[in-house]
Amino acid sequence: MASSPLSAGGAASGLSGSAQDSRLQSLRTLALVGPAGSGKTTLCEALLLQAGAITQAGSVEKGNTVSDHEALERRMQHSLQTSAVHLDWQGLRLHVLDTPGAPDFIGQALPALEAVESAVLVLNAQAGLELMATRLMEVAAQRERTRLIVINKIDAPELDLPGLLALLQERLGKECLPLNLPAGGATRVSDCFFQREGDSDFGSVPEAHRALVEQVVEVDGDFVERYLNEGDVPASELHAPLEQALREGHLIPVCFTAAKSGVGVPELLDAIARLLPHPGEANPPQFLEGEGANAKPLKPLPDADRHVLAHVFKIQADPYLGKLALLRVHQGTLKRNAQLYVGHARKPVRVSHLFMLRGKEHVEVEQALPGDLCALAKIDELHYDAVLHDAPEDEHLHLAPLQFPEPVHGLAINPARHGDEQRLWDQLRRLVDEDPCLRLEHATQTNETLVYGLGELHLRVLLERLRETYKGEVQTHPPRVAYRETISAPSEGHHRHKKQSGGAGQFGEVWLRIEPLERGAGFEFRDEVKGGTIPGVFMPAVEKGVRQALAQGVIAGFPLVDLRVVVFDGKHHSVDSKEIAFVTAGRKALMAAVLEARPQVLEPIVQVEILAPAAAMGDITGDLASRRGQVLGTDNPVPGSISIQGLAPLAELSSYQTRLNALTSGQGRYTISLSHYELVPPNTQAQLVAAHKPRDEEE
Repeated sequence: MASSPLSAGGAASGLSGSAQDSRLQSLRTLALVGPAGSGKTTLCEALLLQAGAITQAGSVEKGNTVSDHEALERRMQHSLQTSAVHLDWQGLRLHVLDTPGAPDFIGQALPALEAVESAVLVLNAQAGLELMATRLMEVAAQRERTRLIVINKIDAPELDLPGLLALLQERLGKECLPLNLPAGGATRVSDCFFQREGDSDFGSVPEAHRALVEQVVEVDGDFVERYLNEGDVPASELHAPLEQALREGHLIPVCFTAAKSGVGVPELLDAIARLLPHPGEANPPQFLEGEGANAKPLKPLPDADRHVLAHVFKIQADPYLGKLALLRVHQGTLKRNAQLYVGHARKPVRVSHLFMLRGKEHVEVEQALPGDLCALAKIDELHYDAVLHDAPEDEHLHLAPLQFPEPVHGLAINPARHGDEQRLWDQLRRLVDEDPCLRLEHATQTNETLVYGLGELHLRVLLERLRETYKGEVQTHPPRVAYRETISAPSEGHHRHKKQSGGAGQFGEVWLRIEPLERGAGFEFRDEVKGGTIPGVFMPAVEKGVRQALAQGVIAGFPLVDLRVVVFDGKHHSVDSKEIAFVTAGRKALMAAVLEARPQVLEPIVQVEILAPAAAMGDITGDLASRRGQVLGTDNPVPGSISIQGLAPLAELSSYQTRLNALTSGQGRYTISLSHYELVPPNTQAQLVAAHKPRDEEE
């Protein structure tokens, strides 16, 4: 069996083997992830200040932080995109990704996990373990990232830090053990791993030290025996089992910080430097070779002298450089002016500009080595999740796909000036390319441009960026609910398309039957024509017409789903039959069949997660019931707050944040994700059907 092309030598990096090893060991890559308001950007600023990369820490409130560098981020005082920074600390190079925490922007946070060895979950000590944090930790575990938890804002008043630590161990596992503990009234922290003794505001440093050592040595039988015989093992000798415990998720260290005042920040940097894995120690990314069921796992090697393998984890529009692609180098040496292939492309692209990023600052470099996060500019062929390589035989390599939530919030957008439709589409396409959780569609039935996102905030930010970045003047319509149509009974349909207007005419006749499928089954097309009544050359045209009708809908103008279409008979003419005739006949036959198949309208049902003050629970559940919703469960992430999980029709949640603000005095927030489709109530179907105005079409 031939060896993988990735194991063959590539362009030399200019580094000797020992120099490569030393350079790799001095590299750390991590993503700061966590809920909005946890202080990730402030912590990033504190890390840069502590490392001497900046001389003064900015603040989110003043809009002068390194990572929140977009005008819109500064105005909204929230991270909206993933930002890359790099810093040097005690001979190490750290690549840090600061990610947004609002659920609407999870499409920015999840890809960041693919570009790093370690996921650093930042929690707000006042808010506790929020649902977004749990979701991010689950994905990090699935992708086998090393995980570290930072409990931030420990200097806030009226905290229950022991209770929060216990909650982490209950919800995320007993593997969550404190690496340090607050001390001196949260003015400093005491190390619990390298030190056996010390004071703390709660808990016992000796007990925490013992728990850490026991957790680490459990992965190695020799160390277990030594620990049992000697009673302790110096932490400095536990590097190998520690890295194994981190790789396997057997240990999830917990650190405490107050980023704004700097408490715990030097200790966090030391923990990153001394404990977190370098690219040669961590679990490799989940690359696959081949497609579908035949795809085989492939492990890239962080060797600078092998074939280049890198992947794009973020696309962003830069006002000066145009399209900017952020990527992670997994293998080989990526050099300026090199020729690279993008995925399956046969034609290489040239690397004209290669950058390291620190917020909006671009530092041009000559090369990037395994483990580096860098950026390429002005290569239009690049897109999110693209794999770059320098050997044509590597074209079938790709990362195992991430599972993103389905965008269900829709908005219809039109240009303010007639004739700007294509320009608007191009501008929206660039913005949608930056976020895997945005979807752009053109509704042929209404000739509208539709954008779908994860929530109201998601779409509002899209519109703001459209107006700011591209000066796009647009008009919007109320959010469009993604209804669907289906059938509830079998039926048959027939249409003869005959058109004669001098010269050759058009003729095509189609008989078909339709049958309902299970919810979520989609669409199935079968050709059961006997005797050549419809020649095989015209069957693709029949299917095209059927698919046109499915896309346009029949009774209310929404896509048709969950049905089987069987074409069983028809007629053709040796002279007048053409593709266009069978397209029309197929479309009209399907429409006729649907009208006889007891058509129904389906509506999206979403899972809704609401976080609010506990005192508002009764008002929220009552309001949810009035919106045809149901409560599935409740939880208490921290004392005084309530988390409510339920189901509700998406159509009933229009402008829900405004209502939630009224019920909670502005303290509530919610997230939604698509659950399934259900039949709409009869009165709603009647309204949707009555409002539908079918487009006139010529026979």
